Amino acid sequence: MIAEQPGGIGVFDSGIGGLTVFKALRDVLPSGERLLYLGDTARVPYGTKSAATVRRYALEGARFLAARGIKALVVACNTMSALAIEELEKTLRIPIVGVIEPGAAAANRASRSGRIGVIGTAATIGSDAYTKAIRRHRADVQVTARACPLFVPLAEEGWVDNEVARLTARAYLGALSGIDTLVLGCTHYPLLKRVIGEEIGPGVTLVDSAEATAAVVRGRLEADGLLAGAGGDAGEDHFFVTDSSERFHEVGSRFLGRTLARLELVSL
Repeated sequence: MIAEQPGGIGVFDSGIGGLTVFKALRDVLPSGERLLYLGDTARVPYGTKSAATVRRYALEGARFLAARGIKALVVACNTMSALAIEELEKTLRIPIVGVIEPGAAAANRASRSGRIGVIGTAATIGSDAYTKAIRRHRADVQVTARACPLFVPLAEEGWVDNEVARLTARAYLGALSGIDTLVLGCTHYPLLKRVIGEEIGPGVTLVDSAEATAAVVRGRLEADGLLAGAGGDAGEDHFFVTDSSERFHEVGSRFLGRTLARLELVSL
């Protein structure tokens, strides 16, 4: 087991998509909390990798953040949440929150008809994790799942509102008829929310698990007595990437609406 000293909150994703969760966390957590974000940009996307490889990558990233004294870990990646949470919980003695359970609960609250669609990476959809999580809340729900692997490289490239993105969304989403709720089962996908919403239609509620996850994280920290107070001096948020820090800085600063003051290129 790895022992950690209480410090910041680790946020781990395969690339830039986890910034949707980072932003939601920053909105709900006190100013005294410090966030340490790791984007494994050298090996993105995780969704096309085998389950064994995803678990290995997840453990490598978690150990990297644990060595920096995090007091909790947010797995801001649906693929890792589907395939690696149990391994992480065996290894780290800190609270760990993934994005699937909060997203599943939010989808059930949003759906009127009980017909829910889920889109995600091939690994997430293949794991059936969302369907199982949604049905734990509501046994009679009808879930239609669709892998949309090209959405991740589109988001990473910044091609989120052009004809290529629209044609891709049309090809993927055409089979999801009859649903009233669609779970964006990858943290990259909210970056394409406008195009996805246009293609799926105004009668379908889009569920982004980032806000639900942030609320769960805050509640967990409060329950465990780990939540920092407001106004504390926790230091600046710190961002780590494993490749192309200039690209991450450009995209991340644009998405968060501020300069990423501390961005470091690292090796896992």
